[in-house]
Amino acid sequence: MSDERGTVPDDMLDKLVDKLDLERKVRLLTGATTWRTAADATIGLREIVCSDGPAGIRGETWDERRTSCLLPSASALGATWDDRLLRQLGGLLAAEALRKGVDVVLAPTLNLHRTPLGGRHFECFSEDPELTARTGAALIRGLQEHGVAATAKHFVANDSETDRLRVDVRLSERALREVYLAPFEAAVEAGVWAVMAGYNGVDGTTMTAHPLLAEPLKGEWGFDGLAVSDWAAVRTTDEPARAALDLAMPGPASPWAADLAQAVRDGRVPESAVDEKVRRLLRLAARVGALGDAPRHRPPLPGEGARRLLRRAVAAGSVLLRNDGVLPLDPTHLGTLAVIGAHAASPRVQGGGSAGVFPSAVVTPLAGVRACLRGRGRVTYTAGPSPDGPPEPLDTGRCTDPRSGEPGVLLRCLDAEGNELSAERRLSGRLLEPDLAPGTRTVEVRALLRPETTGSWTFGVGGFGRLTIEVDGEVILDGDHPCETDDPAIVHVTPPVHTARAHVERGRHAHLVARRELVPGSGRATIVAAAPPRPDRDKALAEAVAAAREADAVIVVVGTTEHDETEGHDRTHLSLGDAQNDLVRAVAAANPRTVAVVNSGGPVELPWRDEAAAVLLAWFPGQEAGAGLADVLFGRSEPGGRLPTTWAAALADAPVTRTRPVDGRLDYEEGLHIGHRAWLRAGTEPAFWFGHGLGYTTWRYEGVDAPDHVGADAAFTVRVAVRNTGTRAGREVVQVYLARPDSAVERPVRWYAGHAAVHAEPGEEAVAEVLVAPRALRHWSPQDGGWRVEPGTYRLLVGRSAGAVEHEAAVAVGTEPGEGNA
Repeated sequence: MSDERGTVPDDMLDKLVDKLDLERKVRLLTGATTWRTAADATIGLREIVCSDGPAGIRGETWDERRTSCLLPSASALGATWDDRLLRQLGGLLAAEALRKGVDVVLAPTLNLHRTPLGGRHFECFSEDPELTARTGAALIRGLQEHGVAATAKHFVANDSETDRLRVDVRLSERALREVYLAPFEAAVEAGVWAVMAGYNGVDGTTMTAHPLLAEPLKGEWGFDGLAVSDWAAVRTTDEPARAALDLAMPGPASPWAADLAQAVRDGRVPESAVDEKVRRLLRLAARVGALGDAPRHRPPLPGEGARRLLRRAVAAGSVLLRNDGVLPLDPTHLGTLAVIGAHAASPRVQGGGSAGVFPSAVVTPLAGVRACLRGRGRVTYTAGPSPDGPPEPLDTGRCTDPRSGEPGVLLRCLDAEGNELSAERRLSGRLLEPDLAPGTRTVEVRALLRPETTGSWTFGVGGFGRLTIEVDGEVILDGDHPCETDDPAIVHVTPPVHTARAHVERGRHAHLVARRELVPGSGRATIVAAAPPRPDRDKALAEAVAAAREADAVIVVVGTTEHDETEGHDRTHLSLGDAQNDLVRAVAAANPRTVAVVNSGGPVELPWRDEAAAVLLAWFPGQEAGAGLADVLFGRSEPGGRLPTTWAAALADAPVTRTRPVDGRLDYEEGLHIGHRAWLRAGTEPAFWFGHGLGYTTWRYEGVDAPDHVGADAAFTVRVAVRNTGTRAGREVVQVYLARPDSAVERPVRWYAGHAAVHAEPGEEAVAEVLVAPRALRHWSPQDGGWRVEPGTYRLLVGRSAGAVEHEAAVAVGTEPGEGNA
């Protein structure tokens, strides 16, 4: 039935559509369940299964017993500047999808780091449209070459979380085309099979009904795939149906399911529009093997090869911001290594929200360091002062199911009279989509806590409705907490956690019972958490300092929490907090060989960055966090990352910070100038520029070969000779920027145009060949309604980052297509 690409010829799609009556067509255009589309056996169509990404493939259930490979965060992947690695990771996601029966992965996220306060930075690649475009395209190709659909999201200008379901973004036509649409255009060029329309509006129209879905997406760009809504983003029937949206998710209920057939009968929506939507759905089904008897692709299933790839990805995305020569550490010269910080033993490996998965295991930084030094050096660990934040969900390391005695918690479903309808052991107190028995009125979680310390513990229960907590028969929390938001990320994934305290004793089990009464519209998420008493801050800091003084070197790990960086909330500050900042400063003062490791998904303030001997950015590094980090710390791997986003020394310095709409409207007043472009226009110096990152060797730029003249629509190659002048083999990421100081149209001071990475041994020369695509020279003309290239002389800037230029040249751009030297 299908051709070599897995697609069905248009005439055969038309025949399949003709076999369906109106009701059957409409039934296909709303999900059958939360994650599945509807099937129709008469035309050989099975259900298409979707799953969130990009950190991993969760599948249809949010169950800690069904684990997934956990990749580094998208911001860490954006930091790799490595298309080949991204394509391999896309292949790993495809293998995971097929293992879980998933056809469509809801990734990559192609929105931008417009401001440092974006709450979902960890799920986006970069501040730069070209780097985001290139990174996303590589991941898309890696997924789809194995027959699994990628979904470019969230179309478009969905770059912050505040009022994200309704915010109306206002921006210039040039900024829309040149900045925010650019990564999606590249995704279409890469052959993406699905595009997700966001919750937000643009210029007064919600994206699920926006004309941009037709033009430029399906018309000018030629996108032949499926346009799907973000979950529950379709709020009306007619406008999205008349627009170019194809599928409303989830189901079975939606405005389309309720009224679309009648809208067609009444003439409010043409049936030809419905036919086109069905045709696109069937095309996607053919591509993923859900139509007819097309076989599915079977890439190798994850295993040890997957773990090696994920470990390599940690090192590839780690960014060495600063190094006074302490890194890499030499294991043969370390009698004692002090590892300090709560994040070293309990790191953040992923951000909060719908992209989260449950990994089978996580290698912590402490475990990775110990494994590398086993048999060669002594490793001490001190937690230091506790970072601020609510208690962590219960897990198997701290409690047991009181019924079975096995590690975990007991989940019970109770009816209105309190009778047990079902019960099962679970491995986590984070219960996001549990299977609830029919008639369930109350969700109850029981656990026997094994306190490791005596004192006043904090207990928490998260969710909406009436919430109660009992500890050893004493009710310590009882209250009603109505749901006052319809944001699905908050309702279904990260509901607020309400806390109370109770005294428990070490060595004596504490019986914890938490209950949540279910009310309509409150979601199914229930979180049960516990945390020991916080140690005295001064005492904990003194212990950390003492450990640092007694060690030959120190690794101190600090970072953000799930509640700092999560879907559904933007950030209000970039501080790691006084406790963590004081910890780094005190430890660095006690030991000059201190390495500070930063565990965050996006920018944070590093007021001590010049006090630590080395600063290494690990991002949210996924399940192999500690293994990959240890490889970098001890020189088994070079830190391969370069910043995909400019980092401010302080939030007050950042030129673009606004995330909060006014009267429902968020104006992108900065226009083309976000990220390093905004810093350059402001003429101020950040802490670290876009593109910055150190390796373990040094480089000299010895020559640049670029054409003197290029045609208006011609790609051209810049060849840059670099020499490794250090004592170790290494990788250099050569970056090319363009500038047009005397332009007749508004432009950035300079803009990123491309990069290439080279490897070289000590003393060896290598030549980086950077391809500059024609789009790097063009600008959008609102007056002409099209792309234009301004003829004249452009400056070509080659260097290590947006702020470190090593070479400048001039290139003349012609007026005639094809004119010049490619």
